[in-house]
Amino acid sequence: MKMNGNDISQLASMPLPWLMEKALKTKLKYRGSRFSLCTIMNARSGRCTEDCAFCAQSARYNTSIAAYSLRSSDEAVREAERARNAGAERFSLVTSGRGMNSDEVRHVAETIHAIRSRVDIKVCCSLGILDGRSLSCLKDAGMSRYHHNLETSSRFFPHVVSTHSFQERIDTIRAAKEVGLEVCSGGIIGLGETEEDRISMACTLAELDVDSVPVNLLVPIEGTPLAGAAPLKMTDILRTIAIFRLILPEKALRIAGGRESRLGDFQAMAFWAGADAMLIGGYLTVRGREIEKDIEMVRQVRELWKSVSLH
Repeated sequence: MKMNGNDISQLASMPLPWLMEKALKTKLKYRGSRFSLCTIMNARSGRCTEDCAFCAQSARYNTSIAAYSLRSSDEAVREAERARNAGAERFSLVTSGRGMNSDEVRHVAETIHAIRSRVDIKVCCSLGILDGRSLSCLKDAGMSRYHHNLETSSRFFPHVVSTHSFQERIDTIRAAKEVGLEVCSGGIIGLGETEEDRISMACTLAELDVDSVPVNLLVPIEGTPLAGAAPLKMTDILRTIAIFRLILPEKALRIAGGRESRLGDFQAMAFWAGADAMLIGGYLTVRGREIEKDIEMVRQVRELWKSVSLH
């Protein structure tokens, strides 16, 4: 199912209960009871040259986070084993920085190979702006999916990042797809964008035909330009999730950073609004909640889904 432009333009005027009901039925129709869990490892932290206004890892901001170079393959294997034992299907290596040089790519490729050789888990990476040659090297080592967020709409992007362009992000996503990789790409809501910007981002992701769409909820970090950003209302968060599901009916819709602090005791509502995937175990510089609680929430969500009639 693909929504036409007229249908999409009407989404902003639709009431939340209608959006959520339609989104849940769309999820169950096109994706059934599927629910996927992933976790990430902060494989290089801090000292980033870029100026993303939300990010604690930019060297331009005084955020007092830990900074360290690329972690060893042995550390990554141990983290991957913990992720698999916790129930995650995917494990992602995430690094700070604009991108990677050839030596760094080789190190990550060796790490991916070590994980795939010793742990039964799919490996993803989020390493910034890369070209097709680097992406092919990582794919050959065993990486199955590349993560590279758009962050927001093309219109609003310059308000958030000035050190690289929206087009560079698009080019990296296309390069990943051209070498045969799956792509995980989404963004952050609550940066100061409008609902129209969120809809625009969802439409761009649909055009790019990405495979997994993470929706992050801004957690303002002291020291960053967005430290004082007002939190989104819960209704706006749920509207966004539902709209993304309707525009991206066949894609994994993954709730990621900020879900604990922004949705609190109502996290399960995200899965009633059409989401069906989740990042567990923490978010680089922000702690998550106990994995056991997330696993139990997934069990309860699946039970609730069984009660939904598609007619």
